[in-house]
Formats: sequence, C-alpha cells, structure tokens
Amino acid sequence: MRFTSPASILATAALLTSTLLSSSGAFAAPAASAPVASAAAPAGAPAAEAPADPNLVVATVDGGKITLGEIRQSASNMPAQLRQLPPNMIFPMLVNQAVDQKAIQIVAHKANLQADPEVKAAMDTAANNALQTAWLSRQVTPQLTDAAIHDYYLKNYANKAPEKEVHARHILVKTEAEAQDVIKKLKAGDAFGPLAEKLSIDKGSARNNGGDLGWFKKGDMVPVFSDAAFAMKPNTFSETPVKSQFGYHVIQVLDIRTAAVPKEDEVKDKIRQQLIQQDVRAAVEKATSQVKIVRYGPDGKAIPDNAQPAMPGAPAAAPKK
Repeated sequence: MRFTSPASILATAALLTSTLLSSSGAFAAPAASAPVASAAAPAGAPAAEAPADPNLVVATVDGGKITLGEIRQSASNMPAQLRQLPPNMIFPMLVNQAVDQKAIQIVAHKANLQADPEVKAAMDTAANNALQTAWLSRQVTPQLTDAAIHDYYLKNYANKAPEKEVHARHILVKTEAEAQDVIKKLKAGDAFGPLAEKLSIDKGSARNNGGDLGWFKKGDMVPVFSDAAFAMKPNTFSETPVKSQFGYHVIQVLDIRTAAVPKEDEVKDKIRQQLIQQDVRAAVEKATSQVKIVRYGPDGKAIPDNAQPAMPGAPAAAPKK
C-alpha cells in the first residue's frame, strides 16, 4: 500500500495507456498459405515469395469471410509472450478461434439477441468506448515521439539534483492508543517485523516482509508520513504515533540514501505513461471546450459550472454557519 496523496486519474488515460503501450506485431501467413506466383522463377534463382495479401480468405462460416488481415489483427493483440511462438503454431489457433467467434455471432444474430435491451446497451457501450479510444489515440499518439520523451527527461530528470530516499517500514493501526501500545512493545524489545505482520491493518506491507515499504522519495508519500520518516535516523522508530488519513503509523527507518539521477532509458516507459496521461487530459479539455455541458441537481435544476453534482437520494449537505 502506497500512501500517496489522492489524485484524480482519468480512466480513459489508463485505457489509452494500455492501448498505446501494447506492442504490435505483423503476422505473416505460413508459406503454404501464401498465393503462388504465376510466373516461374528463373532456373537456379531462389524462389521469391509474393507478399501475403491481407484480403486473402483463410476460412468462411456460412459464407462469411475471415481474412488474413483479421488474423494478423488478432495476432497483434496477443500477449507478447505468446507472439514469440512460431507462426505455424499461432496461425491455426487464431483461425480456429476466429471461426468459433464467427459461428457464435451468426447464431446469436439468428436468435435476435441484438434486439435484447441488455445486449443492445452493452453493444452501444462497447461501440462508444471504441469511438472514445480511437479519438483520444489520434489526439495523443502523434505527440508520443522520441523527441517529446527526451525533452521531458531533460526537464524533469536530467537537470534535477539527486533526491534523498528512505527505506522504511511501518505498522498501521486504527487508534492512537493501539499505536502507543506498539511503541511500548518495541521499547520492550519486540521485533518490528513480527509485530507488523500481527497488528498492522495495512495487510499489503504487513505481508511484504513485516511492514516493509521499500525505498521511497519524499513526494511518494502523504506529507505527514514523509515529514516524519525523513526526519528520522537509520535504525530508529518513531516514538510518537504519526497520524494520517489512513490511521496511526509507527515508522521504522532502516536506511537513507541519495538516489542517482536515472538514465533516460531507465525511465523511458514511465515518461511515456506520464506523457499519455498529460496529453489525454489536454485532449479531454479540448473536447469538453467544444460542447455545451449542463449538470443537474437531484431536484432537476441546473447547477453552477463550479459545483459538484450530488447523488440523487443522498442527504443534503448541512448549510455552513
């Protein structure tokens, strides 16, 4: 569990990040599936394979065609580790999968499932999501250049001074009294790790080697936690409970170091994700600036642009005195 400050991250950014970071690969049809050249090669010359036509039909289902281009698209969406398999293993698997999918679609249409309100709503949602992702991708992808990544690195990494990092672990409890009891046990000689595994409500770090949070920079944690941890010396624990929005922490600092500025290649993927999120936000603002948006309250009346819509049925906020 990372004690980061709350931040609003667009779900569309996460979806687009996944889409844009996924590697694509071209699937070459097996030699046996490639069209045969009409003219024979000159004697003694190696046979030249004709480029595989993406419109080449590899199967039909009730007359509906499945093309090589569709199989290539399916291959590009496979996990990277599966794309490492030989094409002659992947190709029949993907063709059979496409045949099965086409058969299901045909019988589903015959059953008129597309008219079912629930199915229609799901289809509309999928279509709208595809449309949103396509528009965002066309706004963002052209800006994800090596030059943009390099500029971001120079601005945000290369010219920054090395930062101090702390390696710490913690025990998180609900009340101050519980935290005081933990401190009392530590002073009596109890080991920090076993106490964290037994008492900490942060089960993620409690399972990870006794409350270990690993190395972190000051900005990685909520301020009250970072301020306390960075003020401590190695091999000490906080003798006063540290209160945050998560509860009460007892912190043990294991070590302190100054982290070297990372090389560009080491943070290239991270920068790409940051640029995607940044550019998606800009694209969303561009889209919303071109339309008229009206939000309504539970009473059906329009609310001011700077007001947050209330959930229908939720109790009204108490008036300020």
